[in-house]
Amino acid sequence: MELLKEDLLALRELSTPTVANAVEVFDKRGRNQGFMSPEIKCLFPDLGVLVGHAVTARFAAEQAPAQAASRYDFWKYILEIPEPRVVVMQDLDQPPGVGAYFGEVQANIHKRLGCEGVITNGHVRDLDEVEVLGFHYLAAGACVSHSYVHLIDFGGEVKVGGLVVRSGDLMHADKHGAMVVPKELAKDIPDAAAEIVEREQTIIDLCNSPEFSLERLNDSYLSFSSKKN
Repeated sequence: MELLKEDLLALRELSTPTVANAVEVFDKRGRNQGFMSPEIKCLFPDLGVLVGHAVTARFAAEQAPAQAASRYDFWKYILEIPEPRVVVMQDLDQPPGVGAYFGEVQANIHKRLGCEGVITNGHVRDLDEVEVLGFHYLAAGACVSHSYVHLIDFGGEVKVGGLVVRSGDLMHADKHGAMVVPKELAKDIPDAAAEIVEREQTIIDLCNSPEFSLERLNDSYLSFSSKKN
């Protein structure tokens, strides 16, 4: 499904938990699916929401490579994915984090190629320089060296934070974490989210009302839950 710029901008106005709530309404996948584990942390929460199409790749850094995939071919491949783009990279080292693929140089290169950020189970570096650039980092942490970092391959399935991601998947991420948004739902998510927020506000208003009681809370919460499910 082709998404318009307006569709992506509308998703960028929503927090990732709000999007997750909206996806649940359509009952297209289990509520325990579609998002990354908490090991993937947003290192620049002040940059707000990250929305874009996944560009997948795998890398390693612990050992010097006998042969590595071409970064030039990877750069060409990136341009085949619709903008905006998000690099989703699986670190194959065990444990991950021996060396950083992304630092100031790679962030500048990939930003120029239309990427808004990177999501990886590996580690990243040059935090101050990259944050100023406005390039999102969602990673397992930060590290000092790039070690023997090299590209293994790109364009295939990757597994980051327990979530399988494919190139072209629609990613949504913020300070809470990262998820894949089903493209077929993307246009309908803002309206679904607005309805959920309105119902949630009813409960919040009651909690702050002088007319609050457990009975009123129970009635309001049961009504909310029945509509949510």
